[in-house]
Amino acid sequence: MNESWLPSIDAGFGTLHQQLLQALREAIAAGQLVPEQQLPTHRDLAQRLGIGVGTVTRAYAEAERIGLLTSTVGRGTFVAHAASSMRDSNPNGYRDAPAGVVDLSLNLQSLDLAAERIAEALARLPLRPNFAANLTAAPHAGIDWHRQTLAGWFRQAARFDGIDWRRLLVTTGAQHAMSIVVATLCRPGDVILTEAATFSGFRALADHRDMRCVGVAMDGEGIEPGALEAAITTTGSRTLYVMPTLQNPTTRSMSRHRREEIVRIARAHDLTLIEDDVYTPLAFALDGQPTDLVPLASLAPERTCYVSSASKAIAMGVRVGILVAPDAARFDRFTQTMRADCYAASSIASLLVCQLIKDGQADGILGAVAQEASLRMALAQRMLGSAIEPPSFPTSLHAWLPMSELWAERVANGALRRDVILSPPASFQVDGALTSGVRLCLNAVSRPDLDRALRAVRSALADEIMPGRLAVV
Repeated sequence: MNESWLPSIDAGFGTLHQQLLQALREAIAAGQLVPEQQLPTHRDLAQRLGIGVGTVTRAYAEAERIGLLTSTVGRGTFVAHAASSMRDSNPNGYRDAPAGVVDLSLNLQSLDLAAERIAEALARLPLRPNFAANLTAAPHAGIDWHRQTLAGWFRQAARFDGIDWRRLLVTTGAQHAMSIVVATLCRPGDVILTEAATFSGFRALADHRDMRCVGVAMDGEGIEPGALEAAITTTGSRTLYVMPTLQNPTTRSMSRHRREEIVRIARAHDLTLIEDDVYTPLAFALDGQPTDLVPLASLAPERTCYVSSASKAIAMGVRVGILVAPDAARFDRFTQTMRADCYAASSIASLLVCQLIKDGQADGILGAVAQEASLRMALAQRMLGSAIEPPSFPTSLHAWLPMSELWAERVANGALRRDVILSPPASFQVDGALTSGVRLCLNAVSRPDLDRALRAVRSALADEIMPGRLAVV
């Protein structure tokens, strides 16, 4: 028996049994626990930690279910053989990367925070009296109950008071929603205005459809109103893709006044807004956040195509998004595009998310994701100090290090030499002369790997850009 192993319980991470399960994952990922190593008995570990035996039993059972542990009556509980391969190739269920390499390029939440609750919700789905109705062909916009439930959740989580479920389409994630809007309203050769640094997925979408993104200068609140008006005049564009809250990659958010200015300009120039609001639920998940920020779709419902999803709030793999049309005519056009594109989004996936919403588990997962994100952001700020631009909300999944385009490429290359993968800075830069930098995705790897990666980034910064002058704590 390994009585020497005593996990550190992190009060900032979920329930007690989730904290213990996380400690098991991290100990295996770090090699502190190895295959065939025996663990303390349920009672012994409970006594040493000062927690209930049932809590240890539940954590051990969950660890056995996902392949970390094995147990035999009369012999005890042991680290599973398969755990070594999980440690080497995919620790904690995080994104695959080459052995010894830490990937900070994918902007996901800490996946294990939702795993148990989603597994429980999946087990309950067949018990629903209307379960079979979700197995047939769904209406193109989605099943009405799903649309109503999702609208209710985003009304609360994103402060979108004016959301109308009758103009809401259920999509296969936010990327799908954006694709529907662009395919329906834009044509090859069109110019779409964006922030000077923007979401790489939207850039890829525009490139794929032979459309050109033109970057608009940014300040600490995102797009500058004067620069937007100048870009409209110069390009003749009538479409703006924008992320007003926790903008990716810069983490900046528009104030209420800035949102009203953008809406004023949009109305004056008959601009259609594609509002990407995927991070807003995270921004408002913790207490004490501003209460006057609302989506652009609330301020200008007649011209805003509202896009969001459950992927950042719950888990990427659920792939459930929403698209709210500005009016009935464009709702009908979006529905026609949906029919031609994929007929309808998955009813089972949307049923799962609606089950989590009805059970209150969606809010629980969102709160845990936000809490974990804030802890990781605090760690990044301690490690990298003034190199990080303070995020507009502490619950951002990513951090932004502003610097010139040349230095950003050099820092990314320096990190790669230290076995840390960062997004290529050019992937989200529309106009590197206006806004450029390095983005760090903080939540898609284990905590030990994050700590190691941040040290590597700090070293790359010191070597590549500011030798001897990096301000860190």
